[in-house]
Amino acid sequence: MTLDKLLGIDDPIIVAPMFLISNVKMVKAALASGVTAAFPALNYRTDDELRSAINEIKAASNKPFGVNLIVNKSNPKYRKQLETLLELRVPFIITSLGNPSEVIQKAHALGIKVFCDVTDLNYAKKVEALGADALVAVNSRAGGHAGSIPPKELVTLLKENCSIPIISAGGVGTTDQVKEALEWGAAGVQVGTIFIASEEAEISPEYKQALIDYGEKDIVRTTKLSGSPLTVINTPAVQEMGTKANWLEWILNNNRTLKKWAKMVLAYKGMNLIRKSALGATYKNIWCAGPAIEYVHRVRPMKEIIKDLTAGLARN
Repeated sequence: MTLDKLLGIDDPIIVAPMFLISNVKMVKAALASGVTAAFPALNYRTDDELRSAINEIKAASNKPFGVNLIVNKSNPKYRKQLETLLELRVPFIITSLGNPSEVIQKAHALGIKVFCDVTDLNYAKKVEALGADALVAVNSRAGGHAGSIPPKELVTLLKENCSIPIISAGGVGTTDQVKEALEWGAAGVQVGTIFIASEEAEISPEYKQALIDYGEKDIVRTTKLSGSPLTVINTPAVQEMGTKANWLEWILNNNRTLKKWAKMVLAYKGMNLIRKSALGATYKNIWCAGPAIEYVHRVRPMKEIIKDLTAGLARN
């Protein structure tokens, strides 16, 4: 089943949940343009703010949207966020970084769909067995925390071994690439980077301009910000910081006893750097983006970006 039929939308596209970037305006613009969108629960500091965002979207549209939930122990807000998503009956939840069994069980009891981020076949089989409604196949061309398997290879691998819908996530910036993913057997695509430079994104002008000024060749992976490979624009600040963990970081990240706490501290410090860069001008600019940065040439409204992305796609 394709994503558009699964969710009852016009085109099989999810505007990706992006840390610090996704917001209510972006979700509403996506729904008004015939696609769906999701935002990270962690983009909202308090439960009241999260509730307000969900209720505002629901008041503006009856189309389905999703919320991305970090389900591992590093998210101290997990329990409360899950309660809120269930209480407010969000149409679908995208789980990341952990065991989604509780989410799937409780969401399905309320008719809420659950899509799970996966980067390989092993984990995909596990979440399928738990009852996931779809796999978000995070490939090697994704922005943010990317996988290691190329897009076509990952979709093909999952298609041959899993029976639930596959959503290809990473590297999509044009309508031809959407069609290509569908031809591989994907049920739909998740697209993020090209929407960073949208009018609706409430980030610094410098960040949006960087999406225009830099290209695919300027995207690098760093483990210095969260302990896991993160794709960022290779700005002077990133070059100065380096992309590989130093000896002390390596020891902390590989020590059984200290690994969990070291990653939490590293992620906290790294996300603070990213937050400052995304929301205001700073001399240490660290901006997340994926290879699809190559297709960003100016700041545009969401509806225009989506119109180009969906041109020529067959609709329900």
